[in-house]
Amino acid sequence: MHEPTPAAARPTALPALPAPRTQAALLIERGVHTIAGLSADELYAFAEAAESAGTAAAPGGGGLGGALLAVHPDRAPASALAPLLRREGTPGFVVTDMQDVDRFAPLDTLVLPDAPLYLVTGPERGDELANRSPNEALPALTARDRTPLLLTEGIHWVLQQPAVLARNHCFMTIGSRLRKADGTLDARTPAVWISNGTGRDGRERRNAPKVGWCWAGNRHTWLGFASATGRRGAN
Repeated sequence: MHEPTPAAARPTALPALPAPRTQAALLIERGVHTIAGLSADELYAFAEAAESAGTAAAPGGGGLGGALLAVHPDRAPASALAPLLRREGTPGFVVTDMQDVDRFAPLDTLVLPDAPLYLVTGPERGDELANRSPNEALPALTARDRTPLLLTEGIHWVLQQPAVLARNHCFMTIGSRLRKADGTLDARTPAVWISNGTGRDGRERRNAPKVGWCWAGNRHTWLGFASATGRRGAN
């Protein structure tokens, strides 16, 4: 659960997200629409509607700056999305002790659009919250009127912007939690980082994007807390 590397560098500015239609094209290329039971035309139609709404909302077409196109987790679960990630030619994976990854659902306080596709606006990696525990970071995000990313949203983000995942600057997705049978939350909190190829990961997975977990009460200097300004439909 702990994979820092020495000599952490200062985080670099993240690139802008591509336009929704460009994001849709990548999802189709990777087969995400098939996983979600959608046609390529449906994905493109949503993206085109999003771009039209963004252009109408802001002169010059800037209304959707920083919007991530996401597939609802009920349609495209984390276990199906993680292997589609790539870093240095190596596919992503879920750690072996998180076989229940798809049971990590949105927190009760989060409301997702009731649609197979939606937009996540203003995603940030949350580097400034590094070295806080998930239990400490959540109220800090709430106080800033930001919503924590779901695990599937974090995977979508890395899929579209591989540069958001960098050595010593990875992130947690604490909007997804597993609720136990007694109603309490499982102590694990999901995260996306880079494998060192040690232990059960296997040497062949060194530098691969990795979906794993950390304890809700633990702090890590190399994990931020990804969040967004909100979620909405295309219009």
